[in-house]
Amino acid sequence: MQIRISWPAGNITATLDARTPTTQALVKALPLTSTARTWGEEVYFDTGVSVSRETDARQVVEPGTVAFWTDGDALALPFGPTPISRGDECRLASPCNVLGSLDGNADLLATVRAGDPIRVELIEE
Repeated sequence: MQIRISWPAGNITATLDARTPTTQALVKALPLTSTARTWGEEVYFDTGVSVSRETDARQVVEPGTVAFWTDGDALALPFGPTPISRGDECRLASPCNVLGSLDGNADLLATVRAGDPIRVELIEE
């Protein structure tokens, strides 16, 4: 299952695991528009979707992971270190549900600015 994430300076696609309850809840809310926020080298934004933390939630993830921050009802898209990272790791604010990964170079997210409008839509197969 693929989604497209767009902002004024660009867009990127992501492949999600359709089997996770969080992915299923997110897809039902698409398309959605939100406002980007940044935290170190992470972009996150409110989705209006509220789900529980899954048993395999993780706090340290690979760059380009598509994560869902249950504490903030937000998609979290890390592409490098955050203020609480140790070294070069991507450490999220708290354990997040892992939904999938970005297709291509996650460094494209560096062009997202706090306050940018963000749109997420399902790519129909």
